[in-house]
Amino acid sequence: MVLADLGRKLNSALSNLNKSPVVDEKVLDELLKEITKALLESDVNVKLVQTLKKQVKAKVKPALESTDKSKEGQRKSIIQKAIFDELVQLVDPGVEPYKPKKGHPNVIMAVGLQGNGKTTTCTKLAVHYQKRGFKCCIVCADTFRAGAFDQTRQSATKAKVHFYGSYTETDPVAIASEGVAKFKKERFEVIIVDTSGRHRQESELFEEMKQIQAAVKPDMTVLVLDASIGQAAEAQSRAFKESADFGAIIVTKMDGHAKGGGAISAVAATKTPIIFLGVGEHLNDLDRFSPEPFISQLLGMGDLRGLMEHMSDLARQNPDRQKEMTKAFEEGKLSIRDWREQMQNIMSMGPLSKITSKIPGMAGLMEGLAGEGTDEEASRRLKRLICITDSMTPAELDSDGMLFLRIGKDNKPTGVTKRVLRVAKGSGASVREVEEVLMQHRMMANVAKQMGGKNGMLQALKGMGGAGRGRGAGPGGMPSPAQIQAMRRMMPPGMMQQIQQMQRSGMTPEQMMRNMLGGAGGDGDMPNMEEMQRMMSQMGMGGGGPGGIGSMFSRMMGAMGNN
Repeated sequence: MVLADLGRKLNSALSNLNKSPVVDEKVLDELLKEITKALLESDVNVKLVQTLKKQVKAKVKPALESTDKSKEGQRKSIIQKAIFDELVQLVDPGVEPYKPKKGHPNVIMAVGLQGNGKTTTCTKLAVHYQKRGFKCCIVCADTFRAGAFDQTRQSATKAKVHFYGSYTETDPVAIASEGVAKFKKERFEVIIVDTSGRHRQESELFEEMKQIQAAVKPDMTVLVLDASIGQAAEAQSRAFKESADFGAIIVTKMDGHAKGGGAISAVAATKTPIIFLGVGEHLNDLDRFSPEPFISQLLGMGDLRGLMEHMSDLARQNPDRQKEMTKAFEEGKLSIRDWREQMQNIMSMGPLSKITSKIPGMAGLMEGLAGEGTDEEASRRLKRLICITDSMTPAELDSDGMLFLRIGKDNKPTGVTKRVLRVAKGSGASVREVEEVLMQHRMMANVAKQMGGKNGMLQALKGMGGAGRGRGAGPGGMPSPAQIQAMRRMMPPGMMQQIQQMQRSGMTPEQMMRNMLGGAGGDGDMPNMEEMQRMMSQMGMGGGGPGGIGSMFSRMMGAMGNN
């Protein structure tokens, strides 16, 4: 994964800081040396790295000059926060990109170098907005590259997205103009114009790009940038900025093994925000980009906002089934069928390393899941799990797994039934593999029991969101001590450390909540607080209590950190 090596090096440097018994200027210099070296090796522009180094030193200087020995922990927090803030500044130009609006046409024009993945990205972009209720289409104005229209037609057909192009017309300006006019007349809401790839030294193609832009008058021009471009990113992005004045960047091929720091340099050079990251070859492999969650994930602190967005997408696909699953979890029940569906949902969300990296403290979980630490191995195991459960009867799938066990007189399992042999033969698996699947289900069922039931996490959230309506909730809608302990058990260690660190730095519960969610504010991709409140209310977890979901989560943060 692009920048994964950078993330490991940054993590290692911060770990060394945490291990230092005393934090002084020498420790800071060594830390900054490791960080600047890691950034330079990832092709981040040297001037940007030097600026980051100076800014961090300036921010932490007052803390280092303090002689109070009892504040070593506070010094570490200040240094970590300064580094985090400066890394965010590298990828955050402070400019809000254009956001498509429903009800009228939004024209988006894609530009960039040849081979950067514009055509594939245009289709991914159409799929992204189509999922969010927009009526989308693609106009292929690339007449320079052989087979460009065929590629658009094939990918758009696969994605069930309308498209326009021509095998006979050679003027890209005419094609773009006709296509946009046609789709505007048909009331399409997101019209994506794909253009030819061009290099900054190809003046004729740059002039053609300007003509297309003048003809279609895009609401937003997007630069599609290959993550492996390296040090050339700054010069190329400046050239496109001067000619096309693009308003956003999409970085592609983030699933490769390139250094990727060049894209960061492009952001700083053009003062233009990154809006999406291409993270794979499939149509759904386009992740919305947000500076703070991106750096948080890079440092191993997770990206809860991104994870919630994935979960929101799944909920939108089958809302009725999602309600059933929520009810099962609230009751602390998890059938084999429920569990299998959750595994299938996880598989549809992409590589497991991508999911676990979004959960604080779980970035390295893949090594345990996959043996050799590879996504391929983990994916193979999940597919094997699905294959084994496919050989079960409907009654077995809807059970809690006890049908497969022989129960002794003391109500304890004494072995497995013939059902295990039948499932093993039907799926081509060994008896041991079937037993392992049943054991994994039992572990997840125990998690469901901890989350549900009288003292579970879901009841604690329900109690806080509904002014004390949850069973077992403490006074004033606060979770009971037993519920707090249940929540602490369910959270990864990294998340608890993050909550406690935020408390030590003086953050209010509301600030902590926003920090954990990455500043969710409702931008069309992520539900805003009101929408989240409505979703939680439908699940019986966020009634009309004062402050709604924001109040509920802030109280949870306060309760978790103080107990």
